[in-house]
Amino acid sequence: MEISGIISAIVIGIVIGVLGRLVVPGRQRIGLLLTIVVGIVAALVGTFLAAQFGLADTGGVDWAEWGIQIALAAIGVIALDRVAGGRGRRR
Repeated sequence: MEISGIISAIVIGIVIGVLGRLVVPGRQRIGLLLTIVVGIVAALVGTFLAAQFGLADTGGVDWAEWGIQIALAAIGVIALDRVAGGRGRRR
């Protein structure tokens, strides 16, 4: 992977992470950095899954691939929020 591919993955990961966080209702107790990491992982895994199902290369915008990536990011945000909610102060 070239440096431009890494930079693209980071930028797309940021967008995917933020969109995934926006899809999840309520307040999340994870920070922006974890949201970005979740987005990057979701973008990479989502691209892999879309390629496996033949959805990665369409004639226009890859809406199915974006949908998979955003869904994975939302799942990741929910999972990390549950983990983060289990620690810390309790009232």
